Amino acid sequence: MVFRSDYPDVAPLDLPIHDAVLGGSAAHADTPALIDGITGRSVSYAELDAGSRRIAAGLAEAGVRPGDVVALFSPNTVAYPAAFYGATRAGATVTTVSSLSTAAELTGQLRDSGARWIITIAAFLPVATAAAGALDGTPVAEIFVCDSAEGHRSLTDLLASTAPEPAPAIDPGTDIAVLPYSSGTTGLPKGVMLTHRSVSTNLAQITAVHTTAPGERILAVLPFFHIYGLTALLNQPLRCGSTVVVLPRFDLEQFLNAIQEHRIESVFIAPPIALALAKHPLVDRYDLSSVRNVLSAAAPLDAELAAACARRLGLPHLLQGYGMTELSPVTHVVPKDDPAPPPGAVGRMIASTELRIVSLDDPGTDLGVGEAGELLFRGPQVMKGYFGRPGETDAMIDADGWLHTGDVGRVDERGYLYVVDRVKELIKYKGYQVAPAELEALLLTHPQISDAAVVGEVGADGEERPKAYVVRAFGCDLAEQEVIEFVARQVAPYKKVRAVEFLDAVPKSASGKILRRELRARAARPV
Repeated sequence: MVFRSDYPDVAPLDLPIHDAVLGGSAAHADTPALIDGITGRSVSYAELDAGSRRIAAGLAEAGVRPGDVVALFSPNTVAYPAAFYGATRAGATVTTVSSLSTAAELTGQLRDSGARWIITIAAFLPVATAAAGALDGTPVAEIFVCDSAEGHRSLTDLLASTAPEPAPAIDPGTDIAVLPYSSGTTGLPKGVMLTHRSVSTNLAQITAVHTTAPGERILAVLPFFHIYGLTALLNQPLRCGSTVVVLPRFDLEQFLNAIQEHRIESVFIAPPIALALAKHPLVDRYDLSSVRNVLSAAAPLDAELAAACARRLGLPHLLQGYGMTELSPVTHVVPKDDPAPPPGAVGRMIASTELRIVSLDDPGTDLGVGEAGELLFRGPQVMKGYFGRPGETDAMIDADGWLHTGDVGRVDERGYLYVVDRVKELIKYKGYQVAPAELEALLLTHPQISDAAVVGEVGADGEERPKAYVVRAFGCDLAEQEVIEFVARQVAPYKKVRAVEFLDAVPKSASGKILRRELRARAARPV
């Protein structure tokens, strides 16, 4: 059977993302759009809108053309949105880059996306310049900085441009607004082509279920480079005229202080933050009474932990949401107005969305209410595809437009979704996606490693983390810490291998595929 949303359909929003988000800025001209949660610096809606237009003019004057790809490599700052919307106004596609990326990882994304321009911050210039210098083929044309650095033009320089604002012909249905990188259900990171229409329409779809009010204060601590942060902490609240208080990263004391000082009303988190809010003694030292809503997404949140967090904050319950980068990203959200959502549910389906649940044993068989199977979605938020990977796109989206998530879930009688399992190959560490294939490929470059496999191991705290199974090369006496340090030197912190076990051989099928199920079962055995 096909499950359909109970909410009225919304018409596709055929607007460039900057118009979908900032088109109503005049109505909130003097309202703070952004506040730096540390310095208190404020940017009004009028300033953000005008600034993004001048940055677009400066980028166009520098040579950025419609269809170019601009890599935005920065932590959360109040300058990030102006850079993002400025680039899209110039007709460019923005590929958002993890602020934790190493030079090698950035080089890979630059090469794969074809990015010719980088916007970063002064502190990240060593990584950005090293990454650009390692490219073969088409070089990076210029590296801009959001703040200031000798020898590089800044956003302030772009704002000073007197060139006319560009007016590129953007086709919202086909032109790519943002190119975030995702591992999908498995494998190496791939560029997810999200059109202006898919991202803009997803905002309209969300509005019926979960929205913020004009002037409502939202705390932005989740990274903007992640599609969850980009949607929930920038696009949606700015579209609604809310005020986004920006923090560069999660530090519990800084986080709590920002809630108290700025009287934050809505907080968007990932499960590790829920754990801290539920259990850390520091929480009791701050006045968090202004908080009215907390929504968790990006990874599964245990129902008991959610309840403990809600009790600590004096809330009736925590909200949850579900989606994935390939879905622009939202399909389900717990409605704000439901006084008693079922524990553990990730929400109800948003407008104009369809869901099928298919049998894991017989993918041609659709399942009904209460039955668990793979989740398949269809709707205007489905990605255009993986950049430069038509084969992998076809494997993800079938001929009828259904996107196969690889996640396993069920729907109850009220239409609430429960995600009961997920693709086994992909590891989610503190909300970040970690692709085993990427770590395995890196491990195999070590001269003393003859074979390797990586799976997720769940610790006593319930957190999944990467564990490597390694086969030493003949005659070598490689130690666990050497393997851990070898990986740590070459990847972002969240991708680090946290444990190593040595094997005589990695279990594989006759076709050569790693038998991860055997390794996961081994990891789950009590020590």
